[in-house]
Amino acid sequence: MISPKLRTAIESIRPMLDQNLAATLNAQAAGQPRRALSLGSLDDVVLHYGLIRGSAELVLRRKGLIAFASDHGVAAEAGTDGQARTAGAVRQFLRGGSAAQVLCRHAGIEPLLVNVGLSGEEEPGGLNFPIAPGTANIVTGAAMSAEQANAALEIGLQLAAEAAARFDVAGLAQIGAGGSIAAAALLSAMSGRDSADTTPHNPGDSGAGHASAVQCTRTAVTRHQAEAASSFGNLRSLGGLDIAAMTGFLLGAARHRLPVVIDGFVAGVAAVVARAMAPDSLDTMIFSHRQPSAAHAFLLQFLSVEPLLSLRISEADGFGAALAIQTLESAILLHREITDLSGAV
Repeated sequence: MISPKLRTAIESIRPMLDQNLAATLNAQAAGQPRRALSLGSLDDVVLHYGLIRGSAELVLRRKGLIAFASDHGVAAEAGTDGQARTAGAVRQFLRGGSAAQVLCRHAGIEPLLVNVGLSGEEEPGGLNFPIAPGTANIVTGAAMSAEQANAALEIGLQLAAEAAARFDVAGLAQIGAGGSIAAAALLSAMSGRDSADTTPHNPGDSGAGHASAVQCTRTAVTRHQAEAASSFGNLRSLGGLDIAAMTGFLLGAARHRLPVVIDGFVAGVAAVVARAMAPDSLDTMIFSHRQPSAAHAFLLQFLSVEPLLSLRISEADGFGAALAIQTLESAILLHREITDLSGAV
């Protein structure tokens, strides 16, 4: 059962749609010296951003990218050294060598890594809220206890409140090998689709590796089907410390009207859980990109959302979110600054 703090947050979330504000923002765009809707999806995302912020005065200066990190016991089940892979990705992110970090440096985006369940030594430079030394293996048992799941959700809530005071927009990403299997299991349980449809098959994955991941996902969903009666039960049994923390972050962001740019598949599944807990929380989310994976395409379809970018990006760890934040900033600048000078002397 979710904690009283989570329940209070969920009950405070309201729809973001304001017809009068939408009309004002559309009128601003229509008054510019360009064809109506000539900027396509850029106009749409500006409108979405304004509705989330609840203002026609569009400002986007303070930008953040928050990556939640955890180990997953299911990675070993799938035949990979998950801890080593996760540690390498965390180290690269914190030392500025990842693709996402390159974009962050040049776009003025502040990157933060939040450790909620890494099993190795803590790397300097991250925010450490370790709940457990890794998420448990969902094939053999529940991902988390109820206490651990609530703790992760509440950490996400807390960080969202802090981010809302610090940023105008925040990207949301995940780092942790095995996280995509946990996310696929959650998506399968919550959508009713078979694991073959919800398990990503990214470029570079071997056929045997993907088959193993599908089998792990299917076994986990079958094992924990008694928990499928509630979104919290699904999250606790099939998710992960990182996915739970991201879910809490999304609920907190909706409470504080902080626009969140969702990066890729695992963060997208956190969006599925947040929507199940508080349907109006989806209003706060902007989806960064479409990954070249049928599972990610299904996820977007399940949520009935359209991503901002479609560039065949499979790079993880926040790269798509950082790129989409840059695109969003450009769209807002265009909305504010295109001026008709045809009558100037």
